[in-house]
Amino acid sequence: MSRIPVPPCVGEGMCVRRALVKPRDVVFLKGLLEAADGLAQLFAEEGGAITIATTLSQAADLDPLLDELFAELGAVVIDARLEAVEAGRPPAADA
Repeated sequence: MSRIPVPPCVGEGMCVRRALVKPRDVVFLKGLLEAADGLAQLFAEEGGAITIATTLSQAADLDPLLDELFAELGAVVIDARLEAVEAGRPPAADA
C-alpha cells in the first residue's frame, strides 16, 4: 500500500517551523520529538521536507533544540524561527 502525503494539521495557537533534512533523518527527528513529552509534532510530506508544529507556549523551548539538531544534521532551514499560525490561515507551504 502506498502512502499519500497530507499537509500538516495545525491551527490557531500553534506555530510551525520548516526544514529539509535527509529522508533517513526524518524518523530520527520524529523519535526525538516524541520522546520529549509532547514538545512538538513532526509532519513529513515528501522526502525530507518536514514541518514541526508546537504550541505558542512551548516555542521558546523548542527553537534552541531545533537549532542544535538542524546544525548537527546539516538541515536546510526554511523558517529560521517558529512562525505563528493565524486564525483561518494555514501555514504557508513555501517560503
